[in-house]
Amino acid sequence: MEETPPGRPPVRVLVADDEAMVRAGIRAILARDPRTDVVAEAADGHEAVSLTRRYRPDVVLLDIQMPGLDGLTAAARIHEAVPTAGVIMLTTFGEDDFIRRALEDGASGFLLKADDPRELLNGVRAVGAGGAYLSPRVAARVIAGLRAHRTVRHDRRLDDLTEREREVLAGIGAGLSNAEIAARLHLVEGTVKAHVSAVFAKLGARNRVEAAIAAHEAGVRTREE
Repeated sequence: MEETPPGRPPVRVLVADDEAMVRAGIRAILARDPRTDVVAEAADGHEAVSLTRRYRPDVVLLDIQMPGLDGLTAAARIHEAVPTAGVIMLTTFGEDDFIRRALEDGASGFLLKADDPRELLNGVRAVGAGGAYLSPRVAARVIAGLRAHRTVRHDRRLDDLTEREREVLAGIGAGLSNAEIAARLHLVEGTVKAHVSAVFAKLGARNRVEAAIAAHEAGVRTREE
């Protein structure tokens, strides 16, 4: 088990799902990693929004379908109330339209409930560091959906990226934060931020998840992948 790097606090997580057993399972998985700390649990969307305001977690894991206030509406309210909280949507197969709506509302990650537990840990770490994360199976479905709806138009614009911008795009696709991309490419974080803005503009991407999808779809990868 890896230790939390000195001086870096664990990622604070709020888990929201209407099924107690699902919440318990997620908590048990995250408890294996000292770099994560579940600070609160919510059984519905209203409670998720309220507890996010109270605890201000780094990451909120939201089930898409919950009673009272669904995960999609809760995600939008959380994004408005606590912009620093990264939202990861928990989905099941057959919820492609919901995934697309969550993307439009600024979700930072997507995981299938049937994914390997390692995907949960990877996703929480990535989003907690300010990046974006798509589990491979979700990425495939989101890409297919975006193609069908033509939400992201980037096919020809990839050719407009400079070599450095492609390297930055690869980092975004790997779920890395600006700081992590800067360290990997030996750049100043401010320079990476400028490259990220240029990548968004050239691809027509509105956020890191759409840019990550572009990277997945085009096969743009980091050298370590």
